[in-house]
Amino acid sequence: MDPSEKPARKRRIAIVGSRGVDKSSLITQFVENHFVETYYPTIESTFNKVITYAGVNYDCDLIDTAGQDEYSVLSARNAVNTHAYMLVYSITSRNSLDMAVLVHEKILDFTGLDSFPCVFVGNKCHEHQSRQVSREEGRTRAKERNAAWIETSTKFNENVGETDMSFFRRPTLMH
Repeated sequence: MDPSEKPARKRRIAIVGSRGVDKSSLITQFVENHFVETYYPTIESTFNKVITYAGVNYDCDLIDTAGQDEYSVLSARNAVNTHAYMLVYSITSRNSLDMAVLVHEKILDFTGLDSFPCVFVGNKCHEHQSRQVSREEGRTRAKERNAAWIETSTKFNENVGETDMSFFRRPTLMH
């Protein structure tokens, strides 16, 4: 049977991170293939995209969460029925990586799981002159948490399409 004829598997992915790490731009670039130059604070939005991986269609709801602090970025509503998390930080802000790590711990506490489908996304890699988080540190912090890791530039659409694919490449995470 052609993959387009099979019903898509519904998946919910929460995009979480500090304010100003370009979560909304990341989602907009991935779903609509354009960069939003102007920043508008997000309360919460849901985007949808069907992704085909290994012949299977996934109907993905991408939840753009409000970036505040570690206590408000993760609500019960975002944790319920969420299949995977994208923890976004800016390579220009060590605090945003620390926040992503704290949020990861909160998700573990909140869900009671030992691990969960997750990718750490180091965004704004085009701003290398302002880098505060090395590639090695980002990769290591993700690996220590059994998470995937990638660096992106939403402004130049670098690796943006790879962010969600990181979930599907890990066999037990999305299937």
